[in-house]
Amino acid sequence: MKKKTTKKPIKKPVKKAIKKPVKKVQEDGRVVNIFLSGVGGQGTILASNILAEVFLKAGYDVKKSEVHGMAQRGGDVTTHFRFGKKVYSPLIKYGDVDFLLSFELLEAMRYINWVKPTGKILINKQEIYPPAVNLGMAQYPGDVEETFKKFFKDNVYVINGQEIARNLGNVQAANVVLIGAFSNFFPEVTEEQWIEAIKGLLAPKLHDLNVRAFAEGRRAL
Repeated sequence: MKKKTTKKPIKKPVKKAIKKPVKKVQEDGRVVNIFLSGVGGQGTILASNILAEVFLKAGYDVKKSEVHGMAQRGGDVTTHFRFGKKVYSPLIKYGDVDFLLSFELLEAMRYINWVKPTGKILINKQEIYPPAVNLGMAQYPGDVEETFKKFFKDNVYVINGQEIARNLGNVQAANVVLIGAFSNFFPEVTEEQWIEAIKGLLAPKLHDLNVRAFAEGRRAL
């Protein structure tokens, strides 16, 4: 009679931070999950469209899903964005976000639990008070940056997109400033590919401003 043996549980390897996500996708076919959040009027949807153009032309399968909410009234706007060799669903699983790109501090905090422990976070340093704060019914959190750095250490990047865009002459270009900073996470995609996508989605009269905004954001990170 054979002796019964108990199998020891297999320990899963610890996931390492993605330093070159595009190259990683090329190597093992994994899907990269990017979550964008912001407030209506900040250009969150345009930012996700730029990402779609860039990674489609780079040869990846792309899926995205948008939630506009009360965007025209200053409500939150979010986008699930995924790219890889083959992507079957546009929605990111809770806790599986590789990159959080947020255009407002509180909107970043809303989705902190969606980010995996090795995830990277890029936040625009802007405060837009929701109605409850304006009415004195709640307080705006004053420790957003510190909270993110407590859990994600050196993988948190905060830049003042509004100030950079204002110095360029138009504060509305702040979303493209953030895209410029965000592009640093994908070294396998050229600067020219990003600029081509920006020009393809904007009117010619806006090209010069937004190309400069992208370049300043790229240098800011």
